[in-house]
Amino acid sequence: MHPNPVFRKAEKVQNLEFARDRSFGALSINADAGPLVAHVPFQLSEDGTYLEAHLVRSNPIARALKEPQKAVIAISGGDGYISPDWYGVDDQVPTWNYVAVHLRGSLRLLPDTELRGILERLSDMMEARLAPKPIWKIDKVSDEALAKMLRQIVPIAMDVDDIDSTWKLGQNKPDEARLGASEAMSETGFGLGYDYIADLMKSPPS
Repeated sequence: MHPNPVFRKAEKVQNLEFARDRSFGALSINADAGPLVAHVPFQLSEDGTYLEAHLVRSNPIARALKEPQKAVIAISGGDGYISPDWYGVDDQVPTWNYVAVHLRGSLRLLPDTELRGILERLSDMMEARLAPKPIWKIDKVSDEALAKMLRQIVPIAMDVDDIDSTWKLGQNKPDEARLGASEAMSETGFGLGYDYIADLMKSPPS
């Protein structure tokens, strides 16, 4: 997380909304051989205190969860390079703007009996975003194929006890310079997420 407090003013509700909207992040724990990382879709509870997901059974993180482990899941959104020319003021240097939210807590395995419910809740949530497309249901998968798939993955959950974030959107620049950079970003079409960050720069958390 960036240490400048001007980038760390997002309210808890805004951070949770961002994490819930993305529903995908880099999950990490410490292990004897060093940090382990897995990229996972997840579902976050309404109050932000509980996160559920699944891992391939052979994933090193799943294998390390014989006991609960301290964990962090890093959720990022759009990001983009900022050219100093875009500010319209002297003595600037290149930088990179981005949004990131970290959720920390205790990660644990759940009983296999929880797995189907986790998969159904996650797919229902994501399918609802595709409306008016009819919602796909897990019942469409044959019993044989579903049983084979379920044997390959394990359910996990994290009790979230800390939320940290950086919304680095040029808040340390004069408004005119920040908005100028936002407009220039919108015009370049360079890089995934440029338009998203350009829009956020128009009205960053304050």
